[in-house]
Amino acid sequence: MEKQPLKMHSYPGMAVVIGSGFEGEINFMSAGWHSFLSMDPPMYGAAVGRERYTYQLIKQSGAFTIHFLPFEEAAFIQYAGSISGVDTNKASSFGQQWKRGENGSPVLESAYLTYECEVDQMIPTGDHDWVTGTITACSYIPEFFNEKGLPDFQNLHIPLYLGRSEYIKLDEKIKKQSFIDPLSYKKS
Repeated sequence: MEKQPLKMHSYPGMAVVIGSGFEGEINFMSAGWHSFLSMDPPMYGAAVGRERYTYQLIKQSGAFTIHFLPFEEAAFIQYAGSISGVDTNKASSFGQQWKRGENGSPVLESAYLTYECEVDQMIPTGDHDWVTGTITACSYIPEFFNEKGLPDFQNLHIPLYLGRSEYIKLDEKIKKQSFIDPLSYKKS
């Protein structure tokens, strides 16, 4: 194996769009580094660069939203991560419809799942802060999920970000396999 400089490998993965707002200013940015953190209390976190306009709005408002958008919105996901909100109102310039959530942060109407979060911590992690928040509200489109609460790929196409502005569509054509207790003798 050839040794080279650091190779970042965290994709393919789901990219989310983070919404933030303060004193009439709103912004959306895409993020590839994010995670559910806790069930009790329900918490979510995302890496946000300190130089981002979104970072300042989250810091000032103490709140943010996490949006999961279908594949059909992948162009907006890319746009939201490529253009600064300092110079451009991303929602209006791309034709996105949004409303204010319960915590005052913007909620995209095109999202199939949205978490509204109140900031708990902004933890410095190198060139980003890991922003953690308690989920105070959750909204979703029921027909995009099956009876088990899993995505219904007949109705929902999930964009997976590959890196370098490329996405693939996760849908019913992707091979799916269930593993029910595959290693019952090994518990972690």
